[in-house]
Amino acid sequence: MGLRLGFLTSHPIQYQVPIFRRLAQTGVEFTALFAMLPDEEQQGDGFGVGFHWDLPLLEGYDYEVLANVSPRPAVTAFRGCDTPDVARVIRRLKLDALVVNGWVVKSCLQGLQACRRLNIPCLVRGEANLLRPRPLWKGLGHRLLLRQYAACLYIGAANRAFYVGHGIPASRLFPAYYCVDNDRFGAQVAESAGRVSELRGRFKVPPGVTCFLFSGKLVPKKHPVELLRAFRRLTDKVTGVHLLMVGDGELRRACESYVRDHDLPVSFTGFVNQTEMAEAYMAGDCLVLPSDCGETWGLVVNEAMACGRPAIVSDQVGCAQDLVVEHKTGRTFRFGDWNQLVDRMLEAAGAAPSLLSMGTAAKAHVAAYSPAAACEGIVEAVHAIGGSRRGALT
Repeated sequence: MGLRLGFLTSHPIQYQVPIFRRLAQTGVEFTALFAMLPDEEQQGDGFGVGFHWDLPLLEGYDYEVLANVSPRPAVTAFRGCDTPDVARVIRRLKLDALVVNGWVVKSCLQGLQACRRLNIPCLVRGEANLLRPRPLWKGLGHRLLLRQYAACLYIGAANRAFYVGHGIPASRLFPAYYCVDNDRFGAQVAESAGRVSELRGRFKVPPGVTCFLFSGKLVPKKHPVELLRAFRRLTDKVTGVHLLMVGDGELRRACESYVRDHDLPVSFTGFVNQTEMAEAYMAGDCLVLPSDCGETWGLVVNEAMACGRPAIVSDQVGCAQDLVVEHKTGRTFRFGDWNQLVDRMLEAAGAAPSLLSMGTAAKAHVAAYSPAAACEGIVEAVHAIGGSRRGALT
């Protein structure tokens, strides 16, 4: 029998599934454990619209759906995933090790507790970093919690620094970088080659302009209103620019109102599902992500770069250290310094050759952040800590 590995997460997540498929192809006996399969309303929490992802997320690997006893099942609330029966499932599957998706929902901590009782290693792959200020008591709590895991799978530099800062030795740290399905985005870009003008027309982007693109939920931590204010100041300095706002959320009405009040060259797409995202990125020239430290990574940066687009991101975005190479794959700005953001966009406005070359470099750079690489890191970690019933190495 091969190594039996499980991965416990709240629900099928479009960014995790390609890693699951890779794990299933490595010779590992892999099973994903989901706390729930959300309906359209639950899936759309925070997006401003109910939906199901238009990709097959339950194919290419084995999975089980745990019994969720939460009175209010949800994928965005800690108590929305409560699966006390997880120990029985782990025992039945005879898992040699379990990876949990951080501690974002109760089920993940229940998975850790089950592994401790069953004396098998539990590995954690979460998003936390030191960019977010935390009270002392929470830092102490994290330090105690992290001691319970056999290994920590870091998604990038800021996440690794979090583990190191909480006393995790290098021997228990392994890379499993955050990623998207680069191959799928690349294939969609290739299929749409030569259709940029058509796509710009579809998304109401005028020809001949430099199009900045925001992609994500229109929620406070991503600061879409502040982006619009910065874009307004940009239009006072230069012509021939446009902003494409891709996504939906609680701030959409406020954003649209600001655009109307100031007659800005901005178009809104509303919610865009996964199979159409590459086309949205192709309609733009440069991604802008002005989020605060609540953006623990920012996978839209991976997506944009996989489509050959550079990115301007705040220095509080978790992926900034990993994905943004200054003047090569994009630019960063100090979060809250909206004048500096205006300067960054001003540099890019009208510089089509520079944006194209940075987009090419961005696509090459983000190729290292792939499902295959994440899979390799996970398997390496399990073997290194002894993926057997020897127990967590604390």
